Amino acid sequence: MSTRVAFFDIDGTVFRSSLLIELVEALVVRGVFPSEASEHYKKAYEAWRARSGSYEVYINAVVETFLTHIRGVSYGTFADIGREVVHSQEQYVYRYTRDLIARLKKEGYYLVAISQSPKTILDAFCESYGFNKVYGRVYEIGPQDRFTGVVTDEHLISNKATIARRVIEKLGTNFEGSIAVGDTEGDIPLLELAETAICFNPNKALYAHACMQSWKVVVERKDVVYEL
Repeated sequence: MSTRVAFFDIDGTVFRSSLLIELVEALVVRGVFPSEASEHYKKAYEAWRARSGSYEVYINAVVETFLTHIRGVSYGTFADIGREVVHSQEQYVYRYTRDLIARLKKEGYYLVAISQSPKTILDAFCESYGFNKVYGRVYEIGPQDRFTGVVTDEHLISNKATIARRVIEKLGTNFEGSIAVGDTEGDIPLLELAETAICFNPNKALYAHACMQSWKVVVERKDVVYEL
């Protein structure tokens, strides 16, 4: 029997926040990033919170902040704070995807996490949930084990479909019985490859595409999980 594979986005799909957001906040609190770093995304956050702005603008501002201030930070400091963030945040996940991961693990699925968050913090987070393989952003480390601010092979991590095909090839299997779970339009290329696509708490763009494709749409609100 071929190995069955399940692909999961992490931020907003498994984790109820963004690992990158929590990491940046922790880096500011610990003084690794300057206190004024949060000003770069504060307005975007307030606009999103008031539903007058988009989450995409907010998260992009957080990414820009991270890229600007990670230069020169030692890997050891970064890794230590990353582990602290995971330790304090790893239980804050959605019930639906948490239970789906546990069920698929019992059924023998090979679990793959693909996210735009830094791979170091993803590895720590995903270990708790039994993922077999984790793909995230890898940042170049220069002299004295300090970050340069450069993303390694950014074109690869930006294309989840390419990663999925590579996983299937390395395992010597196919997409038969495969499952993919995502929450934004950036997950569409991955969802199109899977035999079963699950759009979990989708944004507007993904929801519209899911309706056209007759994909499964699942929403978790408070203590209720329902399909649309």
